[in-house]
Amino acid sequence: MEAIEKITYALSSRTRLSIVKLLCEETMVNVTDIATRLNLPLSTVSNAIKHLQQAGIVGVEFRTGMRGMTKLCWIKTSRIHLFLKTPYQLNRDYFTCRMPIGGYSEAKDIQPTCGMLGESDAIGVRDNPAVFYSPGRFDAQMIWFKSGTLEYRLAETSLPLSELNWIEISFEACSEAPMHKSPWKSDICVWVNDVLLGVWTSPCDCGGRHGAYTPIWWSDVDTQFGYMKVWRIDHTGSYLDQTQIGQATIEDVVKRNRGFLSVRIGVPADAKHVGGMNLFGERFGDYAQGLIIRAGIGEVTSK
Repeated sequence: MEAIEKITYALSSRTRLSIVKLLCEETMVNVTDIATRLNLPLSTVSNAIKHLQQAGIVGVEFRTGMRGMTKLCWIKTSRIHLFLKTPYQLNRDYFTCRMPIGGYSEAKDIQPTCGMLGESDAIGVRDNPAVFYSPGRFDAQMIWFKSGTLEYRLAETSLPLSELNWIEISFEACSEAPMHKSPWKSDICVWVNDVLLGVWTSPCDCGGRHGAYTPIWWSDVDTQFGYMKVWRIDHTGSYLDQTQIGQATIEDVVKRNRGFLSVRIGVPADAKHVGGMNLFGERFGDYAQGLIIRAGIGEVTSK
């Protein structure tokens, strides 16, 4: 929490925010020029720079100038993510990863209609699969596509794959149609280490009311929310919302260890119902979460 305190304190002052704005517009500015351009005492600017530097927002470098040493400043980071809850939690019994929906490692065979939204605006252009590899994808709060898969990977250094007892994957999703549509079936699948857990046939692309967390700027005629689905694989089989849907077991997953845990979500192009998929982050839809991966570790437990 110490880092969060430094960042929030550094950005809590209008003076410091003015300095950040100025530095965002320039490559490098010396402290004297900052004071002159903002009409501030040099001591005030120096103190503000100190706090911004301690927070890791501003970089500082001393160089030799015509009149001695010059203190140059620049923006050190252009993006700040604050995790009030750590993305990874590991204790004796289980591991939890809260994965942003844009944190996938591979977007495979994505077909339009497709696109993604951030919390306040669209990310890139719609119906162009290339946008799925834009840097802005890490800020995605809603992702949609007609067919294809997204693969999320977790390194074995964070998760002891040989000790897995069970895995649960939860996310909010629905079908994808122009605007929204009911009924509109789509076969959404989940694989763990390329082991198919099963198929869920989403009944519709959900709309007709605003999602509980969907931003007000997003049009009411478009997709608003989805269904929360919980997938599980353990020593007895694979399950969807506590109903068995497959015979694959956790042993099948462990056998395919490639040094990381792979979770793939999507709609195969050869599915019976190719009705697309909407995937929701914590700031869109009806549930305040993105993709959550939990894994039981250690002794065998019952489902």
